[in-house]
Amino acid sequence: MTGPEVLDVARDAIFTLIIVSAPVMLVGLAVGLVISLFQALTQIQEMTIAFVPKILAIFMSLIVALPFMAEKLHAEMLRIAARIVSG
Repeated sequence: MTGPEVLDVARDAIFTLIIVSAPVMLVGLAVGLVISLFQALTQIQEMTIAFVPKILAIFMSLIVALPFMAEKLHAEMLRIAARIVSG
């Protein structure tokens, strides 16, 4: 592989990583924002209140987004395997 091909593979891998992790990260961000807003409005400053809803929301988003994530990772692996075979 030449230098530009390596950079193309690395760029594709980073882009795939961002696409695969985005749904879960956005759900975590949204739930964290809602919980922070609730804590600010009610003046409840307990740190452990944020963890359980965030964990549950992220777990549920993983269950929902897992087929999408697996398909994207599978497609990326097929592209990398095709580059390896083509030499």
